[in-house]
Amino acid sequence: EITSLLSLCGGQFSGEQEISVNSPFWILNIPSEEMARGLMKRTVCAKSIFELWGHGGSAGELYASLKNYPMDKMLPYLQSNSTYKVHIHTFNKTLTQAQKIKKIDALEFLPFKGKVNLKNPEHIFWILEDYGMNPNNVPEEPFHLYFGRWVHGQRELIESYSVKKRHFIGNTSMDACLSFIMANHGRVKPNDVVYDPFVGTGGLLISSAHFGAYVCGTDIDYNTIHGLGKASRKNQKWRGPDENIRANLRQYGLEKYYLDALVADSSRPIWRKGMLFDAIITDPPYGIREATRKTGSQKETVKSVERSTENQIFVSSNYHLSDIFFDLLKFAAEYLVMGGRLVYWLPIYKPEYTEEIIPRHLCLKLISNCEQMLSSHTSRRLITMEKVKEFKDQDENSYLLDGQYLPYRGHNSFREKYFSGVTKRIAKEEKDNQK
Repeated sequence: EITSLLSLCGGQFSGEQEISVNSPFWILNIPSEEMARGLMKRTVCAKSIFELWGHGGSAGELYASLKNYPMDKMLPYLQSNSTYKVHIHTFNKTLTQAQKIKKIDALEFLPFKGKVNLKNPEHIFWILEDYGMNPNNVPEEPFHLYFGRWVHGQRELIESYSVKKRHFIGNTSMDACLSFIMANHGRVKPNDVVYDPFVGTGGLLISSAHFGAYVCGTDIDYNTIHGLGKASRKNQKWRGPDENIRANLRQYGLEKYYLDALVADSSRPIWRKGMLFDAIITDPPYGIREATRKTGSQKETVKSVERSTENQIFVSSNYHLSDIFFDLLKFAAEYLVMGGRLVYWLPIYKPEYTEEIIPRHLCLKLISNCEQMLSSHTSRRLITMEKVKEFKDQDENSYLLDGQYLPYRGHNSFREKYFSGVTKRIAKEEKDNQK
């Protein structure tokens, strides 16, 4: 998420950070404080950002680094008519108050001229200490220390958009934190057009609209698009008259960014040819809580006739996971603008996972592949891809050329593998209870 936001605003990781990827503290090269504040207004993964004045592998190295920091950059925040406080944050260790005071007193060589104000200071300085990631093996001294001026921090975004308070939800409504991370991976910006081909109740549209993008989507489920049928909320039997995607955006003052949502099958082309979308951000169904289906002809599936609420007969057939994802990539390759991003979740059966089963397309470059654990044997990968090549008709079935399609077909049975793990866990728990 941070990498995507930095590339959006023109910053980059420092060379040092590449070495220590497991550290909770990251060093970034950001040209201006304004840009740093802009990054913090969007990120949900970072807690705070600081202007780094010094750092080192020991207290001595930290102090030497601070003494080399340009005085003209320090002085505006150390004036006699200003107020300040120093805060200490330790990762993976708890210090006593006496230890904290001792560490603060050791910074007396810095030319602080202002008055200490612990309740409402103008400037806040932080000592950050990294004691590693292993809670069972905490070292006496930190691996690394940092000192800097606090610039900005925020976590309110997640709470204000909580699904618990949302007007219209479904069985698989995306968590607010994850939906903002996805929009950030997609580098969504004002006046973009963002599309979700499996829109559901529109949770992913909300985060993109918050960042000023115009949003639209499609879904095969007539009842979901129109807000009809049984409710997903506890103690509510049926959906109300104003439970729909538009109402969700209206709830957050974002209705002006809502283009529309259509009842459509993502496996069938409905859009005119051309590059229409700046980002495609979606969470396809895995067949666990929502069925994977597409429309088919009467000949294809005679037995699976369903009736919609409008008494219109349509036929649905099983939509294999491998087909869902390759159709999605093919669609993104054709309809994304150059440099536009596709962001989606890919379910994984962990015992069979290898990098080779990530779907690829000649027109799309893999940017990131991040894991979210679901259970001991399953997870899902947040895949971010960027369009780097203009789509030609001969690229339509490019995934068939390099054999990438065949390895991923094993994941068509993800549902069976998912529930086989659940069944084994239940059986083990029952066996343990009998002992």
